Amino acid sequence: MEESEEASSRGDGEASSRSARTPRERYRLQVRAEVKEHAREQIAAAGASALSLNAIARQMGMSGPALYRYFSSRDELITELVRDAYRSLADTFVRTAGQEPDPTALAHALREWALQDPHRYFLVYGTPVPGYHAPDDVTVIATEIMAVLLDAWTARPVPGAGTALDAHLQEHRRWAGGHPAPAAVLRRALAFWTRLHGVLSLELAGHFNGMGLDPALLYASEVDELLGRGSTGPDRTSEG
Repeated sequence: MEESEEASSRGDGEASSRSARTPRERYRLQVRAEVKEHAREQIAAAGASALSLNAIARQMGMSGPALYRYFSSRDELITELVRDAYRSLADTFVRTAGQEPDPTALAHALREWALQDPHRYFLVYGTPVPGYHAPDDVTVIATEIMAVLLDAWTARPVPGAGTALDAHLQEHRRWAGGHPAPAAVLRRALAFWTRLHGVLSLELAGHFNGMGLDPALLYASEVDELLGRGSTGPDRTSEG
């Protein structure tokens, strides 16, 4: 009942916010949304480096200068798309952690999110766009994602400590956004994050297509290994 009332209240607030906007503001938001949709189509067809505001203007029946009233540059448009992508993944992680604050659940949420829109995934985790640098507020959203992962790992026992990487991470933890996790947790979470992205990037780029294997099983096996659930010796079914 409380959740329903909260959703209703939130919906009413959003409706009030929309109704408070002037027709010009609503039109501006509509045009910006349409521009971003065309931009996503361009990126899907030719990659982010080929993004062209003039081409989008032609598709929309506008002049280049007219479109620049909505996005002042290609970089501003890319920033909006990157911000949307990070926000989407951050929200996905927060929802997942709220239901099951476990690295396994987050790992599978990450893969499902990536498979929904591979071009969105590569926009933020693929090859950097030449000459583009994301502003600080985008980095803050990326830190939110890592904070959820670090929280999940903090709740688990992390065996092993005192490695050279632990010592390094203790002094180089800016990527963790001030999270108080000990160095051993930082190491395990970082290994988890980088190895899963390695498998995902290969899968989404099609590098497993000719190998005759199931990427989902490979990914799940990698998650198990990272959580210490993988077999490290002979097949136990043959023992005894």
